[in-house]
Amino acid sequence: MFANDNGTQRPLTNTRSLLVLISLGLCLFMSVAASAQNNFNSGSTGADGAFAPNTTQTIVVPDSGVFNFTTVNIPAGVTITFNRGTNNKPLTILASGDVLIAGTINVDGKPGNANNTGGLGGPGGGTGGMGGYPFDQSQSGVSGDGPGGGGGGIGSSTISLGGSGGGGGYGTPGNSGQSGTVAGQAGPKFGATTILPLTGGSGGGGGATSLNNTTRGGGGGGGGGAILIASSGTITINGTISARGGNGAAGAGGGGGGAGGAIRLIANVVTGTGNLTASGGGGGGAQVSFTGGAGGQGYIRIEAYDYSGFSGTTTPTNIASLTFPHPVTPPNSPSLRIASVGGVNAPATPTGSLQAVPDIIVPAATANPVTVALEASNMPVGTVLQVILTPSRGARTTGSSGPLAGTESASTASASVTLPSGISVISATGVIDLTIAKAKPLFMDGERVNRIEVAATFGGASELTYVTESGRRIRQAAN
Repeated sequence: MFANDNGTQRPLTNTRSLLVLISLGLCLFMSVAASAQNNFNSGSTGADGAFAPNTTQTIVVPDSGVFNFTTVNIPAGVTITFNRGTNNKPLTILASGDVLIAGTINVDGKPGNANNTGGLGGPGGGTGGMGGYPFDQSQSGVSGDGPGGGGGGIGSSTISLGGSGGGGGYGTPGNSGQSGTVAGQAGPKFGATTILPLTGGSGGGGGATSLNNTTRGGGGGGGGGAILIASSGTITINGTISARGGNGAAGAGGGGGGAGGAIRLIANVVTGTGNLTASGGGGGGAQVSFTGGAGGQGYIRIEAYDYSGFSGTTTPTNIASLTFPHPVTPPNSPSLRIASVGGVNAPATPTGSLQAVPDIIVPAATANPVTVALEASNMPVGTVLQVILTPSRGARTTGSSGPLAGTESASTASASVTLPSGISVISATGVIDLTIAKAKPLFMDGERVNRIEVAATFGGASELTYVTESGRRIRQAAN
């Protein structure tokens, strides 16, 4: 069994299992009433000055994920590509003045690589899974990162070829890989058109190979990144904003495509004739016909008091939504994190990636089951959490924690899980019932919300589902 370490492989020694953890904030927001007198404020400090590049360039997203500009002006013929930073924060561009994009902003996921490694996701997006190696014990591909990560193709020592990887999911599910029962599963849909919290698409699964095949499986494509642009004035889009998923690579079994990412625009006025795209990447080709599954579509959202002047195109059209402005960062957000596993503390900034160096290594001598320590804030005391363990290869398992204890501002709980060998990801979910929680009434689209389903999922941002008195689910959590 091997662990991927920055694109190289190394054997696992003196370990029974490796766990990759993610801890992410959760978001609440109140509905905003429409009014011609309302004035949206982006909250930009202006500390980064005016952004007016005159040449094509690549910029790495800062650790905070946020730029505070006065104005933004990207002229025609200029492409600005934003690559993910060290902690893979989604990209937030705040402007105290107007934003004009006549050129291109690119936060696409990268394609799977020819050496069978997965493509990096765009800022906030999941990395594609590695393809299988002929000399590895399983020959199987690795699942893509993110809550909608595509499944890795299944290898074989008895047939000539392994399965292709599944496409990553986000706004829509990905597509399963080809080759029947050995194909990687499609990544599920997750999130909602509100794009709260801001997160990118999930990576595609790696393709598999077989014992007697010298060709590796193709790497999965990276998920499209997430970008939020907020202006206290007008956003004009006459060019392109692209958050596409990366294509899967070719191999013995093709890699799955990454899901499209997310584009959220907030201003007093949004206008222009440009293009917004968050489409999924295509699956990689294979030696015979075992093509990887295509990635699902992402989300596009425009929030403005006046968006009547925007006549541009959005891809996909069925995931685009128009509404009045909501806060960039809602206050008093619930949060949920995994603090430790088997007594080993999680790092302050976990990667949550099946493709990177593990966040936690649990010694092989540690007896099963092990304890997972959970920490929460702004969640009601007594809430029971669900804990999900997803191995790099194999089926997920689910268990429950004890009730949260402490105070609403800071509470803890624990759960027991049985760890398999190899690399796994642990995630946790919870539900806030507003009919019994001591909280002010929350209204969404004119309906009172009875409960909020809270999820902190591996490899991507946590999500909420609002369930109203009539039973309508305004947000859909991951499947």
